[in-house]
Amino acid sequence: MATETSVAPARLDVRQFEDQGFLLIEDLLDPERDLDPVVQEYTAQLDRVAAEWHATGKIASTYSGLPFAQRFAHVLNDAGPDGYRPFDITLSGKMTEDTPMHLGPAVFDLIANPRLLDAIEQIVGREILSNPIQHVRIKPPEALLNAEFHRRNTMVSAVEWHQDQGVALPEVDETEMLTVWFPVTDATIENGCLCVIPESHKQGLVTHCPSQPGQNFDLRIPESIRGTNFLPVPMRRGSVLFLHRRTMHSSLRNNSDGVRWSFDLRYQPIGQPTGRPWFPSFVVRSRKHPQSEIHDWRTWADLWHATRTHLAAHPEAMKPRRWTGSEPVCA
Repeated sequence: MATETSVAPARLDVRQFEDQGFLLIEDLLDPERDLDPVVQEYTAQLDRVAAEWHATGKIASTYSGLPFAQRFAHVLNDAGPDGYRPFDITLSGKMTEDTPMHLGPAVFDLIANPRLLDAIEQIVGREILSNPIQHVRIKPPEALLNAEFHRRNTMVSAVEWHQDQGVALPEVDETEMLTVWFPVTDATIENGCLCVIPESHKQGLVTHCPSQPGQNFDLRIPESIRGTNFLPVPMRRGSVLFLHRRTMHSSLRNNSDGVRWSFDLRYQPIGQPTGRPWFPSFVVRSRKHPQSEIHDWRTWADLWHATRTHLAAHPEAMKPRRWTGSEPVCA
């Protein structure tokens, strides 16, 4: 569990973050200590899922002889888009009490990593809430994936231009939400690194267009608003990217023969709305009330399990997002 003594990092250039809307911090995480346990945890998860699905006939093989990237692609192709659910760290779509998600100790240790929190504290403040808008994106080579994954599954394919404030409820508009993005494997231009538009956060919240009217997935900022200039941000594993909640960003496609694997987490001051009130947030650091912090991954997992039970019985609790597709720029 994440109980090691934190060591304050070098002082962040907060002025640069505020001016540019993003800040790249090299070598904040330790690849062996912080990231390798996640790789091991997910490898074991893939073993379990593949064995179970092969036994029930859902997939044609366990593909156990293949490298991780190729194996993951084959398992997803056989299982279909819902096959990603046992690997993500959130819930989505229609669910039951048995809807799978991944809630392992290595992932929790990343979310509550002391060195990460020391850096976050310099922007968010000393009272930090883990916002429940969070994902792991494990992207095999796109050439290996069926076409259905290319259309709208941003967990495994390219992500359209958006602002993180724009994909949450309006209640989050005044929340000082910070996006924390980092690769588990090196993120390169070839394998689909993140791209940003510097200073775009200064434009305020802009219109996002759903791929089809009334849909809440595959939101994008039209080119007429964002322009055509952007900055790719290749990153070594261990580096972390901080994004302002209104910074426009997207990802490139994975045109490599390996996996592009990343986490996007969000943090904010305690007491401010999360933008997804039906999902569980938790206190990850509090200098005022340290007893309110959660340190046991099982407690965190129980929060999500209770949420899943509630949402299975009350799906109406999940509110639609703010964009309808009828906005003039989306026509």
